[in-house]
Amino acid sequence: MEILIILVVIGALAFDFINGFHDTANSIATSVSTKALKPRHAILLAAIMNFVGAMTFTGVAKSISKDIVDPFTLENGSVVILAALISAIFWNLLTWYFGIPSSSSHAIIGSIAGAAIASAGFGALNYNGFLKIIQALLLSPVLAFAVGYIVYSIFKVVFKNANLAKTNRNFRYMQIATAALQSYSHGTNDAQKAMGIITMALIANGYLGANAEVPFWVQFSCALAMGLGTSVGGWKIIKTVGGKIMKIRPINGVAADLTGAAVIFGATFLHVPVSTTHVISSGILGVGASHRLKGVKWDTAQRMLITWVITLPISAGIAAISYFILNLFF
Repeated sequence: MEILIILVVIGALAFDFINGFHDTANSIATSVSTKALKPRHAILLAAIMNFVGAMTFTGVAKSISKDIVDPFTLENGSVVILAALISAIFWNLLTWYFGIPSSSSHAIIGSIAGAAIASAGFGALNYNGFLKIIQALLLSPVLAFAVGYIVYSIFKVVFKNANLAKTNRNFRYMQIATAALQSYSHGTNDAQKAMGIITMALIANGYLGANAEVPFWVQFSCALAMGLGTSVGGWKIIKTVGGKIMKIRPINGVAADLTGAAVIFGATFLHVPVSTTHVISSGILGVGASHRLKGVKWDTAQRMLITWVITLPISAGIAAISYFILNLFF
């Protein structure tokens, strides 16, 4: 059992590290594409702010540790969690390799559900909590699209008569602040998923009580793993988010960054995990639609949407298979 716990901790930190470079693009792609920040500086900024954000909140971690399945009722709980991590890591690496901005949140949540069902059937799911998380995952991109559309519509009215060159220059400076804000918000939500997984494993094996807080060492190690992962960067996804959805100018970038940060902060305060990838990409789509419908590359958006839809069921299936294989050894 001790070996399984160690493997779960290592797997969760590996997932967090991969999540860092997989999702780096989310917070800095717009500032890199408009040349507001050099790539190296943008990644360093994102790494630091992701770490700070991850050290600030733990509410989402508590939701992950209890709302999908009840750790106390998990049969072979450590095997379930390890299978979920293997599945999520595999899917993240596969989509990163092909430069597709898929959701790490969908991957880990689908994987936990799939592995738990393989272990104890559909009754293993905590349906109230699970449906709350699914609703947040589905509604947040729609909300981000709407907010992005509204924010940029307001910008168009306010800066209608402004000098274009001067406005772009000022917004390019603003992008440094909004990129930092969005990176911070990303850390407040995404890093907590690995914290929740480790906490779930500790609860399932009796190391923590049912209502225990996330231990500091768990929070710090997950924050550090995400910060280090972010520092590696995910250039393929940066290219997709930063240029293949629409041609981004500084004013578009600021509108998209503010949209993403606002929606992610809202989810963090409500203690629900959302896909930062979905939120930020949808925010860019909303800004693009407000700017000029024809300027949005809808074929890229369609490809992303398909990936979003298939991630939950595929990751659940991979996790179930992983569970059955691991169960032969543990």
